[in-house]
Amino acid sequence: MKIVKVECIPVTSPLKKPFLMPETVITGIDSVVLKLTTDEGLVGISDSGDTSSWYRGEIQESMMGMILGHIAPRILLGEDPRNIEKIVGRMDTLVRDNNQAKATVDFALHDLKGKIYNLPVYQLLGGKCAPASLQGWVVSAGKPEQQAAESSGALKHGFSLIKLKIGSGSQEEDVSAVAAVREAIGPDVRLTVDVNGFWNYDRALKTLRRLDPYDLECVEQPLPHWDIEGMARLRGQIRTPVFADESAQELHHLKEIIDRRAADGLFIKMQKAGGLLKAQRWLTMARLADMAVMSGCMIGSGLEASPSAHLMVANQWASQFTHENVGPLTIHGVWDTSDGVKRDEIALNSPIYKKGALYPNEGPGYGIELNEDFIGRNITKNKTAASVSL
Repeated sequence: MKIVKVECIPVTSPLKKPFLMPETVITGIDSVVLKLTTDEGLVGISDSGDTSSWYRGEIQESMMGMILGHIAPRILLGEDPRNIEKIVGRMDTLVRDNNQAKATVDFALHDLKGKIYNLPVYQLLGGKCAPASLQGWVVSAGKPEQQAAESSGALKHGFSLIKLKIGSGSQEEDVSAVAAVREAIGPDVRLTVDVNGFWNYDRALKTLRRLDPYDLECVEQPLPHWDIEGMARLRGQIRTPVFADESAQELHHLKEIIDRRAADGLFIKMQKAGGLLKAQRWLTMARLADMAVMSGCMIGSGLEASPSAHLMVANQWASQFTHENVGPLTIHGVWDTSDGVKRDEIALNSPIYKKGALYPNEGPGYGIELNEDFIGRNITKNKTAASVSL
């Protein structure tokens, strides 16, 4: 069996309501849908999730250019898709960085391998350690009263943790947001804040000391991704546990964080880690360091959410923690997808979110069918699908 065609489709999925982050307003998810076709007619599929120039420096054009111009002709075409270890190793040898592009390839390979062997991806990864993964709710940046109301709504729908996006306003605005949400949800609900690396050391130290009374579960990436030494200094000066996200990509980054004692826990995104194969190595490092892990997302369809949904129930270390893989809920502006309603998005049959938990689909691969009608109607403006063949 060999791969004979690689196709990339740029798709923009509109959000029900804008999602606000520091310096960023997201109104639509610009992603790349990838199809890998074999000479036996099987097709592996994946969705890159939202592309972000500031998070990992990848956009639709760069991903499509890398996959179609380099990875496909040099590595994929003519290769047996079951050889995922070999393919990922060659991608890392021939392509520096570009982990979101490489992850999108890895995702499609796992879907294809599951279809070849008629198994769900979670079975390829070791089987289920839990039926579902618990999810926290990520609250968009905004006015404190809006964030408080959204947080209260998430609790009513079964979410077990609230995360606030802060860092884009003044110190007073950040403190006011946390105070309002803590008052709304009560003293016992787990509450975290995510700065996405937008603070400097002085701002982080002063703000987090003011936030001590609000008993935060953690602060995510308070300093720029490169300042691992600064995170270690900060961690020694505050009560709130520090979790690394943007700083924690490749295994050598994890080793430096561990060696410098720069974080109490780690955030993983499948796209940041470079795919499912490399994410398993990443989780092994976390386990060896006895560090808690939370899995986020790039915001995307049910297809984008699926790799994490399968890995978080299959990996014993990861399965015990609460994650934040709620992209489809963010797109559609809903709390739950257990109502059976078919929503207009890339995946015809998204994984089920119910009472704050995410259940991976059954069926071969990710168990996902593409909504070709939606994809055709939502090709990103002024862009076109492209493919290369053997």
